[in-house]
Order: sequence, then C-alpha cells, then structure tokens
Amino acid sequence: MTTPQILVERALEATRSDHAIVIARDTTSANLRWANNTLTTNGVMHDVEVTVVAFVGARTASVSGNAVTDQQVRALVEAADTAAAAAAPAEDAAELTADRTVGDWDAAPEPTSITVYDAFAPALGEAFARAEGEGRILYGFVDHEVTTTYVGSSTGLRLRHVQPTGHYGCTGKDAALTRSAWVGGATRDFADVDAHAMDAELARRLEWAERSIDLPAGRYDTVLPPTSVADLAIYAYWSAAARIAHDGQSVFSRPGGGTRIGDRLVRGSVRLHSDPGYPGLEAAPFVVNGTSGPQSSVFDTGRPLEATDWIADGEVRALLQTRASATLTGQPATHAIDNLVVEVADGSGTTEDLVAEVERGLLVTSLWYIREVDPQTLLLTGLTRDGVYLVEGGEIVGAVNDFRFNESPIGILDRFSHASATVPSFSREWGDYFSRTATPALRVPDFNMSSVSRAR
Repeated sequence: MTTPQILVERALEATRSDHAIVIARDTTSANLRWANNTLTTNGVMHDVEVTVVAFVGARTASVSGNAVTDQQVRALVEAADTAAAAAAPAEDAAELTADRTVGDWDAAPEPTSITVYDAFAPALGEAFARAEGEGRILYGFVDHEVTTTYVGSSTGLRLRHVQPTGHYGCTGKDAALTRSAWVGGATRDFADVDAHAMDAELARRLEWAERSIDLPAGRYDTVLPPTSVADLAIYAYWSAAARIAHDGQSVFSRPGGGTRIGDRLVRGSVRLHSDPGYPGLEAAPFVVNGTSGPQSSVFDTGRPLEATDWIADGEVRALLQTRASATLTGQPATHAIDNLVVEVADGSGTTEDLVAEVERGLLVTSLWYIREVDPQTLLLTGLTRDGVYLVEGGEIVGAVNDFRFNESPIGILDRFSHASATVPSFSREWGDYFSRTATPALRVPDFNMSSVSRAR
C-alpha cells in the first residue's frame, strides 16, 4: 500500500529543483443530510491530495492534485519543477525551515467513519418524531472529517498533524412554511452535540415567531449572539494582512503610512487572539502553506506557531505576517493560526442575559451573504436570515422581517455596550472554512439595519 508518507518521499526523490516541500493531506469525511423530518442521504468519502512546491533559487511554483500512485505524484513533481524554472523571482523568498520533526511521522492517517454519529443519529430520529408530532419540519446537515497532514521537505522537515473538524446546522420550519429558524455549531467529535437540545431550541424560536411584526430600516439596540459575532470577527481576522495594511489598503493601515500596530483600534476591554493549543479549538502547531499570498508564504512552511495576540487591551498587537512582510513592517513574523478567540474583559453571563436588559430592540440570530464594502473602514454588508426577533421589556415578543445591514466589525468592537462570557461558537457564513472560534454575545446600541430585505 502506498501511504501518504511514501508519496511525500517519492516526490522528494523525483524533484529536479534545488529544493522542494511536499504536503500530503489524507482526509476522510462522514455526513448525514435530512429534510422533511427524514434522513435523505449519508456517505463516507476518502481523499488524498498532494501539493508539490518546487524551489529554483528564489523562484517557486506550486502544483496540487489528487494522487495515490507514484505515477500521479511524479506528474505533479514534473509540473511543479517546470513551472518553478520558468517563474519570476519570488518577492517573499526566504531561507527554508530545516531539520524539524513534529508528530509521529510514521503513524498512519487517522480516519473518521459513520460511527461518529452512533449517539447523535438515534437522538435525531427521536427529534424527527417529536417535531412531526408538534408540527415542525426539520432540514439539516452534519459533517465530520479528519485530515492527517504530512509535510516533508528536502531540507529535513518531517511534520505530521491530525485535525478533526465537525459541524452541524439545522433549519426548522412550521408546517405552513411561514416561519423559519436556524441553529448550528462546531464540534471535534460529535460527543458534545445534543440533537434533542438542537430541536428544542428550534421549537423555542419558532414559538417566538408565532407573532410576525414588520419594522422599518433604522438603527436598533441589537443583541448579536456568539454565532453572529463569529461571522463578523472572522472577516476582521482574514482582513488583517500586514502587507495590505502596510500598503495603505485596509482598516489596519495607519494614516500617512505603515500599519496600526501599537494603535488603539477598539474598546480597551477587547482581546482577539489565536492559539494552536487553545482547549477545544486545537489546530496545527506549524505553518502549512501550499501557496503564497498577502497572508502566507510557501517559504514559511514548517515554522512553529505559538499563541498570538492580534488585539489586546483594545490595541493592535500583531497582524498576519510572513517573514517577507515582517521585513517591511519591522515587526516579528506572526503567522496565521487556524482558530480565533474574542474576549471582553468584563464580559459575563449569556445571550439571554443581554436580551433581558434590552428595553426595545432586536435579537439577530443569523447573518449571511456578508461582503466587503469599504476596506479602509472594513465596512461590511450582508443580510439577516432565519431569525430576527423583537425584544420589548427584556422579553422576545415576535419575529420581524429581515434586513440588509451595513456595519464594520471594528466599529462594533469599539462601541458595543455589553458583552457576555466567551463560549465556543460557529459562523453560519464562514463555518465551512473556519470553524474553530470562541466569541461572546455583544449588545450594540445602534446596529445599522440599512434597508428591509425580502430575500428568503
């Protein structure tokens, strides 16, 4: 049998370039899908992807593809070697990491299987029966995957990391299809996902929506639960490339030139940070870059990752830096990490506690179709979906129409009035790509609902 490690070694043996980095990702995934209170599909998939990064002096090129045989790997190597030889010198060229071992290189890939749902699936069946009896219809999807990554290089890297990733999302509707609510979450192994609790929360939200209220556009005292905060915070994190900030093209650019590292940007109680060892959000402890860009460099692959404050005490402490951008900014290289935590020093309680203090305002449980309007202020636009509720006297009194919003996550983090404790969260918009987040709920006294939306 040809293992991922063998594929890496064969690729390194085959390259004609000065150096090469080879990344092999072995992924198994298992999923369930349901509609109309019935399971509709399930499946298990297995995929092996190999990326060959070839280096000829300061020139480099990357080629990726599915590969399980020597012939397929050699084809990727040949393509990478040829492209690197013809490439222009790379702006981010740097010395490659050498002679470093992380993880058990010789260990086999770790798989998932449909048995990951042994507890969840029977409970989901019971939730279907209860929903059917109470006039609800459930639609949803769960996915669990385990990716074992092997990184080898001609300079002596031999790195291995196992990453489990799972998430669930479920939409509930009434029998007449006039009301809708959504819940979702992230998990490493589905041991902490309760199908009964999922259905109970949908039932509660559909009950809130028995009364329908039309509201105009405007600024509203708004509670954003952790999932909605994650939607916005992830975009801020993805926008924090030091190179782009240095070039004057982002909210992290200092007027007159340079980055805003060292400047206060949001409220002093706010901290945004990442840590590959954060409990429950564990991620790869080393850089794995198959391509280069403003936030990443193939030359940095293999470098260790450590806990990093992006914002602390309201001040920008670091941006996403390659070694090349760090040379421009005069700051240490601080590489991207595959998780994000938002904390507010005096945050406490829950989303429900924040709602209880609202005299008249909104609870917005789900955002989607988020896009950038102005990078200089990080102004975003997007829509609400499947759950905007009117709060009066600290109680939810009905569901309201959907809106288009225009807001900046940086602005929100500077002017929110109250925050809950930080808890594990899941972004509905970005969770398929970035699921390891922990965020608080935030109360924003003047959230901008710029227009009424009739999108469904």
